[in-house]
Amino acid sequence: MANAGEDLSQFDLSKEEKDKLVAETIRYILFKIHQNSGCPIKRDELTQIVTKNYRQRNLPAYVINEAKEKLSSIFGYDLIELQRARPSSVNQGRPSQQITSDAKSYIIRSQLSAEVYGKYVEDVNTAHLTGFSFVILSIVHIAGGKIPEENLWHHLRRLGLHENDENHLVFGSCKQALETLVQQRYLQKEKVNGPEGNTLFYELAERALDGQVRETIKEYISQIVKKDQTSVEV
Repeated sequence: MANAGEDLSQFDLSKEEKDKLVAETIRYILFKIHQNSGCPIKRDELTQIVTKNYRQRNLPAYVINEAKEKLSSIFGYDLIELQRARPSSVNQGRPSQQITSDAKSYIIRSQLSAEVYGKYVEDVNTAHLTGFSFVILSIVHIAGGKIPEENLWHHLRRLGLHENDENHLVFGSCKQALETLVQQRYLQKEKVNGPEGNTLFYELAERALDGQVRETIKEYISQIVKKDQTSVEV
């Protein structure tokens, strides 16, 4: 494997220039993730950091890979490229319209264990959003990974969450809180044409299909089931 200096020579770029591009990319990633509540960053955004002053074809990929290594070794984050989940109706050959774009994007994930992260890093002020997310994802998971919008809101209304509530005491706009999960790529929306017109579905997206997240959701559901069984026995 070629060393960094040999890799860099193909771009006619000094180490100082490269380091500056990598640092700018890392700053952008950390700032953007925080600013946008964990929503993925489009690859095009990172590419533009490089291409605004440089035109070498493979340089953006090189800089992103360097940023990925430093995020891991210095900050303890994994930079993960999301693999877009295709809507199930597309996989089954039925006509549908996916509402989200298909641009490549990245998220960051802490390398700390869930226990350590929850104890020392996780912000208690956002715990309600974490709980909201797990409730939504659990409902969709139990429904088979996909649920009509009206059915989802039916379950949420039973929890006191209404789609037209713009001033919820905890979440503010309930509809926007749900939309945030779409923007974060835990859910995806699609319209499916049926005999009664278009029906909007929510489906688990790539972040919810990640092995670690899926296991956490299953454990969450299992704990609820155990509590219900215990209360019935009592």
